[in-house]
Amino acid sequence: MKTFIITIARGLGSGGSHIGHALAEELAIKYYDEEILQMAADLSGINEKYFWDANTRITKGQVAINNSTGVYNKNVTYKEGDKEYLSNENIFNIQAQVLKNLVFDNKQSCVVIGKAANYVLRGLKNVVKINIQAPQDKCVKNLTRRLGLGTNEAIALIEKTDKYRSDYYKYYTGGSWISPKEYDLCINTGSINEAYATKMIIDLLRQRELI
Repeated sequence: MKTFIITIARGLGSGGSHIGHALAEELAIKYYDEEILQMAADLSGINEKYFWDANTRITKGQVAINNSTGVYNKNVTYKEGDKEYLSNENIFNIQAQVLKNLVFDNKQSCVVIGKAANYVLRGLKNVVKINIQAPQDKCVKNLTRRLGLGTNEAIALIEKTDKYRSDYYKYYTGGSWISPKEYDLCINTGSINEAYATKMIIDLLRQRELI
């Protein structure tokens, strides 16, 4: 089996994280989500708090969000003591370096959830880029069942979270978080259940001769 990375972008309540876990278990590979933040903190020596903060909010205005190229520049690196060292942009650059290390240094197959990983690792032949979404009513049912939320509470959380994820992606990449052009495979779990979605992704790995 070759080394590969599956990146999963997902709407809240779509089951994307569950599918990621299922893939990791079935393929006997690692699963990374929030662990990426700790790894970035370890790599840089920067307190993990800064990575959590940058991962949960965008502190600058609409200028970058409306920028068609985004603010991520893989060629820019700030050093300790630089004015921009703790900026969201540099935090993202460090996080991106962690993702690249998974490919080039660790050489271990894995699943990565979110972090605009599909964009950071674009162009690599051993990266399979997945987007998982579902209609709001399906996502609401999943959140009420899995997290015990009320319907209105679930709707509010979905709208807030998905807007943030869309803005985050636009801010750093300049692209559209839900555009099919950004991914190899887009799955609607409103009509395809999580087990079959997992199978579809594994079939894509076989088609790409990665397993």
